[in-house]
Amino acid sequence: MAGFRSLARQVRDPGSDLALRRYSLRKCLERFAPYGHRATWDHLCTRHGFEPEDRSPDPVRLVGALEELEAARASWLGYEASFAARRRREKHDGLRRPVVFDDWHRRAWGGYGVARCADPAVHPSAPLAEVLDRLIAALETRPGTACPVCGCDEIEWRPDPVCEQWTGPVCSGCGILVPRPVLTPGALARARGARRRDLASAA
Repeated sequence: MAGFRSLARQVRDPGSDLALRRYSLRKCLERFAPYGHRATWDHLCTRHGFEPEDRSPDPVRLVGALEELEAARASWLGYEASFAARRRREKHDGLRRPVVFDDWHRRAWGGYGVARCADPAVHPSAPLAEVLDRLIAALETRPGTACPVCGCDEIEWRPDPVCEQWTGPVCSGCGILVPRPVLTPGALARARGARRRDLASAA
């Protein structure tokens, strides 16, 4: 199975058929897709001006989308490397973190779905690297009460009927599944409370 960098070379290959280059970009999303596959694809298409179903997009736009994805991947992998080194030092020194912190990182390792958007059409509009940099900054500081990406404080707990891993606090502003470690216990409790109120009003 081709890796991300091999697929990226195929996207850039001017001698390849455009449909194959597009296909290779989509395959890149199986290796790294911060919002999940469909939402990340929608984001790249929207930002770089080609239709999701266009089989022969402008190659310049296609490469532009790849470059945005690569920049985000580099940012996230750099964070993961520093996080892993820091955790090794902390464990060696006997320092513990909340279990939820390490559990979240294990699930998000590699960056796939690190800021998952359940609705493919609802996602942050900023460049992927900028979004991940905001997320990383939040992970490296004290928990807060708002979405670290857009600043919205309207966060609701939403279940995912397909995968329990994707159940959690969702930002009403930009649509991301907010990592639990970046929210205070109070913010998480309010998110769960908002969900219960919605269920009660619908009953």
